[in-house]
Amino acid sequence: MKILGLSCGTKNGNNDTMCRVALEAARDAGAEIEFIHVFDWDIKFCSGCVACSRGLVMGKGMICTQKDDYAALYQKMVDADGVLIVDPIYESGGSGLFHVLCDRMGPGHDTGMLMMLDGKLKEQGKEGLNPRIFMQKAISFVGIGGSDWACRVETDHAMLAMSPGWKVVDNDFFSWSKDVIMQEDKVARMQEIGRNLVEAAQYIIDNHVMIPGSENLDLWKGKKGGCPHCHSNNFYIFPGTNHAVCELCGLEGHLEIGEEGVTLVNDPSLGENGTIEHCHDLLSGKAAHGKDIFENEGRLMNLFKDPEFKARKQHYTDVVAPTPAPSKQ
Repeated sequence: MKILGLSCGTKNGNNDTMCRVALEAARDAGAEIEFIHVFDWDIKFCSGCVACSRGLVMGKGMICTQKDDYAALYQKMVDADGVLIVDPIYESGGSGLFHVLCDRMGPGHDTGMLMMLDGKLKEQGKEGLNPRIFMQKAISFVGIGGSDWACRVETDHAMLAMSPGWKVVDNDFFSWSKDVIMQEDKVARMQEIGRNLVEAAQYIIDNHVMIPGSENLDLWKGKKGGCPHCHSNNFYIFPGTNHAVCELCGLEGHLEIGEEGVTLVNDPSLGENGTIEHCHDLLSGKAAHGKDIFENEGRLMNLFKDPEFKARKQHYTDVVAPTPAPSKQ
């Protein structure tokens, strides 16, 4: 078994250190460990060119126009049995570097769309994708902040696991953590997170759990969340109502206050969005999302041939030119 730790913080800072605390516990539990300081790798931002999603739905392969280290980093995650990401909290949510990782994971690594590509490649008589891509994976997240501005980070982090459909084991954050290595309770929690990751990864290995067919598998070890599906505690509440949607998995329903606090009760009467099957991390939800993407991409491609569309684009292009960057003048 292999556990991979990724740190998005400064070199040898708190994020690196606490990631290694968890990795040491994982090693003591019998796992092989690997550590990556993500700033050491060349990871460019997503340009929004949609080459990845078009490449998948058209059966052309896993395509990205950015030529950097992300493909190698993704392969490291695929090859690992468990992944831990430790990320600094600057302003309540995930860091900019983490969001770049999340954006790059995006449509190009969505399991539902990869399954579509795998089928198209085989239809063409070509070799399909590496089956390892479809192996289920245990993943955990930890945010480390220097103040109490931290509660947004859980949802930000878990979004990275949505595209591949990996199972989140722990999703935690530490506030007031400038001296975190000296705070015994937080060190102990990181050790627990490392052991939990090994346990979850071992379950996946022992049962040869693939992403297809593992929709109902719950490897969660954290506190029960308000969302009954993904354990998120962040909801968009429609103004003037108790109608809400989970900002992470997209489950829709209404909020209720009970003995266990505020919970989201999904409501199928709202349509497919109110059903568990529509959640973003499940293949059923991905299939619906992929269908929408395919239809929208097709509509956009046809629009580029439309004279009215081209005229409007040209009109607004002519309104004002972009200011060149000082470094390029």
